[in-house]
Order: sequence, then C-alpha cells, then structure tokens
Amino acid sequence: MENPLLVIEDIHKAFGPVQALRGVSLNVGRGEVHALIGENGAGKSTLMKVLSGAHAPDRGRLLLNGQAYRPSGPASARQAGVAMIYQELTLAPHLNVEENMMLGLETSRAGLVQSQAAQVRQALDWLGQTHIMPQTPLRKLNIGQQQLVEIARALVMEAKLVIMDEPTSSLTAEDTRALFGVIRKLKQSGVTVIYISHFLEEVREICDRYTVLRDGQTVATGVMEAVTIPEIIRHMVGRPVTELYPQAAHDQGAIVLEVTGLSAVPQPKNVSFSLRRGEILGVAGLVGAGRSEVVRNLFGLQRAQNGQVSIKGHPQIKAHYLTPAQALGQGINLLSENRKEEGLALNLSIAANLTLSRLGQYVRKGLLHPALERQAAQEWVKNLNVKCHSVDQPIGGLSGGNQQKVCLARLLHHGSDILFLDEPTRGIDVGSKAEIYRLIHQLAAQGTAVVMISSYLPELFGVCDSLVVMHRGQMSAKRDVAAWDEQQVMLYATSGAEPSPLG
Repeated sequence: MENPLLVIEDIHKAFGPVQALRGVSLNVGRGEVHALIGENGAGKSTLMKVLSGAHAPDRGRLLLNGQAYRPSGPASARQAGVAMIYQELTLAPHLNVEENMMLGLETSRAGLVQSQAAQVRQALDWLGQTHIMPQTPLRKLNIGQQQLVEIARALVMEAKLVIMDEPTSSLTAEDTRALFGVIRKLKQSGVTVIYISHFLEEVREICDRYTVLRDGQTVATGVMEAVTIPEIIRHMVGRPVTELYPQAAHDQGAIVLEVTGLSAVPQPKNVSFSLRRGEILGVAGLVGAGRSEVVRNLFGLQRAQNGQVSIKGHPQIKAHYLTPAQALGQGINLLSENRKEEGLALNLSIAANLTLSRLGQYVRKGLLHPALERQAAQEWVKNLNVKCHSVDQPIGGLSGGNQQKVCLARLLHHGSDILFLDEPTRGIDVGSKAEIYRLIHQLAAQGTAVVMISSYLPELFGVCDSLVVMHRGQMSAKRDVAAWDEQQVMLYATSGAEPSPLG
C-alpha cells in the first residue's frame, strides 16, 4: 500500500505465560474502513489496546502518518488523533451525557468549565439520536443508548483514526444503519476506521479491506470484495464452519411459565405470554422497547407493579413479590446483557464466578473446598471451550466472548430449567456462536425452557421455535417463528401493528 496512514509491523505482546500477540503485521490506508476479524482470544482487542496506548508492545514497530508511533498512554494516543471505542463501555454512570463525551476535553474560562453542548448535540445528531439530551444522566439510558454515547464521544475528538471494537453489539438495526452513515461520512472526510465485529454481514457491507487474526498472528488480509464469508470463517477458525445454526430435535411439553398482565414503570405494559418445557421463545424489538425489562421483572431484579405469574403449574403469585432468590429456587435463571456490571465479579477467578450461585455443594462440615470448585469449573471450561490458562486466573483477563461463556456455564452449573438469555451472543465470534446455538438446542432437547432476547434477527429466526416482538412496552401475540418474516417483525417493532399471517 502506498503511503498508508497506519503501519503495524511484527507486534508481540505477552501477559505472563499467555502470548496474546505473536508477530502481527498489517497496513491501513487513509480514509479506509478496515475490518479486523478473528475469534475471541485471537488478539484483536489486545492489538487495539496497543494502538490506543492502553498497552505497550513487547516488540515490533508502529508508524502513524509516516512517523514512529509509541503512545505512552490513552491520553497520548488521543493527542496523536487515535480514538478508541471499547467493546465494554468505559463511561461514568454518575455523570451526564455531555460530561461523559467531553471528559478530558473540557474547556474552561476563569476557572469554570464551559458548556460544550453544541458539539455534543452535533455528534448525537450525526448518530440519529436527537432524543438523547446532553444533560441527561447517563444512568438513565439503557445499554444500547450508552453505547451510542461512547461512539459519539469519539466523534467529537475529530480523530484521524477511529477504532471501533464491536460498536453495534448493543444496537438495533436502525441504530446500526445510522452508525454506518456516520462511518461513511468519516471515510469521505479522510478519517480512517478500524472496525472489529463478529457480524460478518456488517463487515461485508461497511469495510473496504480486512485482516484476519488467529492465535495472535496475521493469517489473511485482502480486499473485502474479493473474499466470501465462508472463506473469512475458514481463516478465522482454521476450518470450515458448515452449519451456523445447528439444530437438535426437541419436543415441547407442558407450560412451565405463564405470565398474565405484567406491568411496570415505565414498561412493560400489560404483557402476557406462556412458555413450554423444551421451547425456545425469541423476543425481538428495538432497544428500549422493554425486552430486557420483562425478564428482569420476572426474575425479581426490577419490581413489577401488576401482573400474575404461575411457575410449573403452581398457583399464581403476584409479580410484585418476585425476588431473585425466589426465582433461583423455582429453577429460573437470568443471563444479563450487561455482563461487566451484572454478570461477573471481575476481580474473582473463573472458578469462583462459575460456582458463585451454587456454593452449597462444595461445602463439607461447614467449610468451602476450593479444590472441588476448581474441579467442577475445569469440566465446564472444557465443555464450553473457554480459552484460559487456568480456572484460577481472574476472569477480568479473559476476552469478552470467553467471559460470556463463563456466564452461560454458571447458569448451566446451577441446574436451572427455565433460562432467560438476554443477548447471549453479544461479543461472541462466529465459531463460538455456533457452539452456543448448539448448546441452546441441546438444553431444549433435555426439556429446558428458554427465553432468548436478541437484537440480531437472523439468530432469532435461526434458533427459536416461536417469537414475540416488543413495541414501547407492549408485546405482540406469540407465533411460530415460521409465521414471521423480518419485515413483519420490524412493522410491529416500529408501529405496534400486528402483521397479517404469511401467505
């Protein structure tokens, strides 16, 4: 490539005995959207942290705009024109939107910080988020809206190079299209974008060139138009993935969960549905439509106002009185979409995280036996193919996808037979997604009832038996997944209009 903006040559980075990067090399052109692709643990996020100044490389050379580039920290990288949007949000929930977006970029006069609401407003408008106000406290936004604030924060920097690590993992299709419009504007203005995503359809649509990492090494690079998705997957995993949505025969049995008139403030609103043993029920809808709130109310994490719930044929109880302890005792378990804050104790080990909700079986004569915990954790790590060097290592050191696998393993270890999975494949690579889909079908074949919330319609159609759609807190009638198409889902999600039966 002639006169590239960024040159990466033979970059190495180790964390103790783990060699995260083993000689990565690639070039990125000016005004190019470059896809960085690979499985979880392939080294993508580590490489981006090297570029953003969070990590120093052990060996290798970086050139930015033809000059040697070795940032001393994130602030140094920002001054050089490199903006990083991490997969896990790096926002301050106690501050408002403007304060988060301008953190470290404040201007002052006479010792007083000046409002920069105009810049904030412009960046949010670029993203199509006219309803997000600069003075809104961040904690009042849902996780998808917080992701958009993170993206907008990078835009106000007027960076030369913007690195986006899974930027659409919490976005709806509409918000993703708005983001793609912004990326195209950035490209037209000469800004370079490195785009990391496990959604290969997105990569094909928005990126000009690609580089694939596997086991910390560069294994393929080229022009996006000249490669197919199956070829990219083969480079990623070292083998062809022939079936992205594996199926396992499973029958539906008796109703195990019946919900009537579930309501809360601000939502859901009068939601009713039933769930059968062995059923995989998908929940679609736009971010903020109330999908997560439904399962959080039923698990007792958020207090419902009205509604009745019957679990496994037991007499109905008022949803208002549900608690997480009661839900767990009834065999209900929840995988939160926000694993960083609600799904994991990042300073504890993999083994501790995996067994935390069911420690009683490792107690002997009143004492907890860590060796038994480790033994159980090792079996689950092996079963779910979690990439780690030991179950004793802190879980915060794992890639996002491997952290998600541990979250799933904890639910399975608990032995619950009604599972609420909120964005279960968020931040998961293609190979791991196929493993998780297979696992969900195996659980259904064993009689587990699953509610699966996802912003990614292809996986709902590929995995689920039945589907409901949320619109402003209201839920559509439940229908077999074959009775829906994507246009009908979007019709209800955007307008609340029940679609006509497919002909």
